[in-house]
Amino acid sequence: MKDWAGTGRAYADSYASLCVGTAAFLLDELGEARGRTLLDVGSGTGSLSAAFAGAGWSVTGCEPESTMREIASREHAGIPVVDGALPQLPFQERAFDAVVANFVLNHVADPRIAARDLSRVSADLVAATVWTNSPTWLWREVCDRAGLTPSAGDRLPPEKDFERTVDGFARMLDDAGWTGSRVSEVTWTWSAGVAALWASAEGGIGGAGQFYRALDSSERGAFRAAFDAVCSQRTVDGRVPLEHSAAMAIRSRR
Repeated sequence: MKDWAGTGRAYADSYASLCVGTAAFLLDELGEARGRTLLDVGSGTGSLSAAFAGAGWSVTGCEPESTMREIASREHAGIPVVDGALPQLPFQERAFDAVVANFVLNHVADPRIAARDLSRVSADLVAATVWTNSPTWLWREVCDRAGLTPSAGDRLPPEKDFERTVDGFARMLDDAGWTGSRVSEVTWTWSAGVAALWASAEGGIGGAGQFYRALDSSERGAFRAAFDAVCSQRTVDGRVPLEHSAAMAIRSRR
């Protein structure tokens, strides 16, 4: 699995603004706050937690990576953040009215066991997202232009993996006991700054960042030149509009 150690600042400056693109969809699905409590699992640097808190939810973040927690505590000081991770969240059963895991189940060693633990700590609603069209496609384009072979990325053992589609996500969650969950696909455009995109690669974020860090100096130069060329072609009014999509699952325990 990907190593996120020490990546808090780079993530905050790059993919945090991409991943929070699901916030409006999740807020709509979970309904009005009405004083309810919410646990944001894998809360990163706190952007999604802040979106829910701003809508009136009583939010607790849960994040295992210390530099992510440090930034979340500093930039969203009113939202508590606990050190914890799937598949053993440090909370009692049904501790929160709602539990959200935004782009988390695609990073765990056993998605089915992790999904069960999400459901365990929820008294009512539980929601999760995974990529169906992720940032990977942009970096593959950069690699092709640079003449580099992109990394195949980490894959789970076949018995633990699942197809990264709406139907594949739904089947995996059924295996995990999320019977009756609603799974749909949501799509949004991330209008990314070139500096933010580069921060993700240089900062070691995700598969592309780890791939970049493993290159030698000449390969890094080719990668950067290809990145600049791809961004130049795609830039509109100073930003790079990139369409992404995710499978979003919502389950009610009632």
